Amino acid sequence: MNKVKLAKLPDRTPVKMTVTLPSELAARLRSYADLYAETYGVREEPAELVPYIVDAFFKGDLQFQRAIREKGEKVAAENPPGSTAGGETRPGAEPATREFRKPRPVAARPAAAEA
Repeated sequence: MNKVKLAKLPDRTPVKMTVTLPSELAARLRSYADLYAETYGVREEPAELVPYIVDAFFKGDLQFQRAIREKGEKVAAENPPGSTAGGETRPGAEPATREFRKPRPVAARPAAAEA
């Protein structure tokens, strides 16, 4: 049997999860989404950011990475959030296969009047 360079594609079935957040955490998530919009000029709903925040958390948790390596488990780092990572998707939305969607314009803030 001939081998191809491309490995077998991972399971890309999105997994929808419903979570309940304390009001303080939900407020911080909304604040983060506001800061994200100011930084990148793209307004994203807080729920759209959650899979990427969780993914960044796992990638930054060195003890978790070490434990996974020691157990010999394969964590598919190449899978984007929203695929096998379990990111929440909207009904009817295509599975996440790219980092971010095309930027949406954000209304410009009026310039402060100079005195």
